[in-house]
Amino acid sequence: MTNKDLQRLVELLSVQHFGESFKHYAYFNPRLKTTGGRYHLNSHDLDFNKLIFECHGLEEFKKVILHELCHYHLHIKGAGYRHCDNDFKVLLKQTGGSRFAPTLPLKKEVRLKLYTCQQCGQLYKRQRYLNVKKFGCQCGGRLDLQN
Repeated sequence: MTNKDLQRLVELLSVQHFGESFKHYAYFNPRLKTTGGRYHLNSHDLDFNKLIFECHGLEEFKKVILHELCHYHLHIKGAGYRHCDNDFKVLLKQTGGSRFAPTLPLKKEVRLKLYTCQQCGQLYKRQRYLNVKKFGCQCGGRLDLQN
């Protein structure tokens, strides 16, 4: 699915479920990792996580689009567009949008670096490398990288 296909789909769903046209831009944002989509208050544009479409299919992705369109149409009308607002909850239920984004595959596995103190044997687990010349153990001993 390209950005043009996404734009057409958003416009179609807007007319079908809300009876109003979508007059702004919808696009895929490759930087989105944990959320399904976003509504931008200033520009009124929508951006979406392509992984939702790739991992869960079109039907689940349509629910995410409907969720963001609820934010869009309510904000344009001046009604409660936030997740906690009753207007949003009611409209989301009416249109069949998803309340939460579906879960995405886990990120790549983080490989931990293990450091041990030469003096007391204390074990330290870190995601990044430590400068063992600069940092040491709480007891004052030197740290050695294990793996």
